[in-house]
Amino acid sequence: QMRMAESGGGVVQPGGSLKLSCAASGRNFGNYAMGWFRQVPGKEREWIAAIKWNGEKTYYDDAVKGRFTISRDNDVNAVYLEMNSLKPEDTAVYYCSAVEHIPLTGWRPAGGVDWGQGTQVTVSS
Repeated sequence: QMRMAESGGGVVQPGGSLKLSCAASGRNFGNYAMGWFRQVPGKEREWIAAIKWNGEKTYYDDAVKGRFTISRDNDVNAVYLEMNSLKPEDTAVYYCSAVEHIPLTGWRPAGGVDWGQGTQVTVSS
């Protein structure tokens, strides 16, 4: 199993920035693509960003493209999400996970991953 621990959330004004971190433990982190998801109450968890195992390619949902940047450091088993130009609709609990890409479906959590507690991001004036 791979276990995740997210951190870095907080309260920020619209237009502000935050950088989230995710520490992974367990299975060989460097073998997996990693992704970020977010969830608001009453809605399903949605994928927003992914990065290949070697960091050479990144992918974003249209809702965050151009504002968020995903990165990783395989030496310390960590993945990051830098969020700029934040909007109130970015308010959610953010989670990371190992991910896999399914043709015609998109990115989804890989098997064998225990979700962390997530980190709350609140964008409000």
